[in-house]
Amino acid sequence: MWVGISAAGVFGTNDGGQIWEPMNRGVRADFSPDRFPDYGQCPHKVLAAPGATDLLYQQNHCGVYRSQSGGLDWQDINEGLPSQFGFTLGLDPGDPNTLFVLPEDQLLGQDVGGGVRYVSGGKFRVYRSRNGGDDWEALTNGLPQGNSYLHAMREGMVTDPLDPCGVYLGATSGQIYYSRDRGDNWEQLVEQLPPISSLTCAVVA
Repeated sequence: MWVGISAAGVFGTNDGGQIWEPMNRGVRADFSPDRFPDYGQCPHKVLAAPGATDLLYQQNHCGVYRSQSGGLDWQDINEGLPSQFGFTLGLDPGDPNTLFVLPEDQLLGQDVGGGVRYVSGGKFRVYRSRNGGDDWEALTNGLPQGNSYLHAMREGMVTDPLDPCGVYLGATSGQIYYSRDRGDNWEQLVEQLPPISSLTCAVVA
């Protein structure tokens, strides 16, 4: 199993947790003097692809990454995205090569602590890859594309096991958007909840 720890990195064990090892080879830490340390990276979300041995993805503070070696090494798959920063990550349970991310901008300033985070360009765009991150497409149909300074937390995206899979995305400003068709089309479910930190879903027979 694997764990991702903010400001520490990804760690893995193959003996039920008796021994843990850092698994961060190839993952940048742009905020560190050593850009490729053994540990000290900042993973925001790490998921194992269902049905695919040793295939992992992570949305990191410094990009989106894929591992085909169970975390022993990682490849940067950020090319084609408007930002390397973001928190959410979703996988299609029926296709290990399909993944979803929500790129965000991080604005740093003297009086804003860890920074102000919101979707890149003020456009609420979910990006989908169907080939493991080699290429990305922006999904916008039904999502607000102007002056939409929304933000989603690490657990703010979830997918369901249907075919095609549903994708659900909650914002800290209280909106939930969802797609029934793998992200092609979106609708707003609700808009006036308290800040949303986490979503989960279940299929009711």
